[in-house]
Amino acid sequence: MQTATKHWDTYEDEAVTEYSIENDHGVKLAVLSWGATLHTLSVPTDKGDRNLVLSYHKMAHYLDNPFYVCMGIGRTGGRISRGTFSLGDQTYHVATNEGQNTLHGGPNGFNTVNWVGQIDTTNPNEPRIILTHTFKSTDDSYPGDLTAQMIYSLDNEDHVHLEFVGNSTALTLFNPTAHLYFNLSDDDLIAGQTLQVNSTERLELDDEKLPTGNMLPNAGTAYDFANGQNLGESLRALQGIPEQGLDDVYHVTPADDLAIAKLSDPLTHRSITIKSDRNALVVFTGNSFNSTMKLAGGPGQPYMGIALEAQSLPDSPNHPEFGDVSLPAGETRCYQISYELTY
Repeated sequence: MQTATKHWDTYEDEAVTEYSIENDHGVKLAVLSWGATLHTLSVPTDKGDRNLVLSYHKMAHYLDNPFYVCMGIGRTGGRISRGTFSLGDQTYHVATNEGQNTLHGGPNGFNTVNWVGQIDTTNPNEPRIILTHTFKSTDDSYPGDLTAQMIYSLDNEDHVHLEFVGNSTALTLFNPTAHLYFNLSDDDLIAGQTLQVNSTERLELDDEKLPTGNMLPNAGTAYDFANGQNLGESLRALQGIPEQGLDDVYHVTPADDLAIAKLSDPLTHRSITIKSDRNALVVFTGNSFNSTMKLAGGPGQPYMGIALEAQSLPDSPNHPEFGDVSLPAGETRCYQISYELTY
C-alpha cells in the first residue's frame, strides 16, 4: 500500500489538498480536502489507469454547477420541504438553496468547506483518509454545532469503505451521503451499463422533487432494476417525461451482506457493488448535464455518469414513517457505505 499527500489547487485563497491511497493491485483512491470530494477511483487496465468516477481538473469547476459531482453531502442528503422540520418540541427553519427548499444540506453544506485532512496508516493494510470539520449552527443554520468526519479507506481486496461520523452539541439531523457519479465503461456515456437495485418501490415525488409520502411500485416499468436492467433501455423508455431519465429515490432493502445495488459494464467486466444498512438509494443519470461543465473527460453531456447515493430516505423529519435521522446531543452516530470493485 502506498499513500501520498499533495497540494492540488487553490480555491478562495485556500490550499486544496489531495490525499491518495494506492493498493497492491494498482487501485487508486484520491480525495480532495474541499468538499471531502472523491476525485479518483481508478483501476488498472491494459491501456493505463481508468478513473471510474467523474472528476474535474480544478476545484472551481466542481463548484460552478449544481450537480455536486462526487462531493460530500450533509448534514442532510436530499431535500427538506420548505427548509422546515420539527425536532423534539421545536420547529426549525434552515437556509434554503433550491427555491423554497433545502437541498443537500443547504447553501453551507458539506460540499462548501475545506475539510482538515490526514492519512492514518495505523492499519497498514487499510490506510484511511480522515477529513474533519465542525459545522457551526451560525454557519449552516441547523440546530447544534456538528463535528463531522468523512473517512475513506481502501484495502487489498479492492474495497473502498466510507464512514460518516457525527457528534452534535444539540439535537439535530444527520443524514449524510456522497454524491458519487460512476461510469465504469470505456465509453463517454453510461447507456451500455447494467444497474441492479434491491428495491420494489420508489418515492412518489411532486413537481419540486419533494416526497409526497407515497411509494410507487417499480415492477413492469422503466424504473424496475430489481433483477438488473440495461440503463440505455431505461433511458430510452423515459424520454417522454420531463427529466428524460432517472432522478429518483429508491426504497431499498439491504441484502444479508448489506448489498443494495450493483452497477456493471458487460464489455469491460467492471462492476461496483454498493453496500449500506440504510433504506434509500438516490439514482440520477445526469440528465441535465451540459457543455458548460468542464469535466476531465470532456464537456458535459447528458448520461455521462450515474449518481448512486446511499442514504436514509430524504425529508424524513416531515415523514416519520421514512425513519429517524435525528442525532441527539452528545451522541456519536456512524454510517457506512462500501464500494466493492471488480475489474
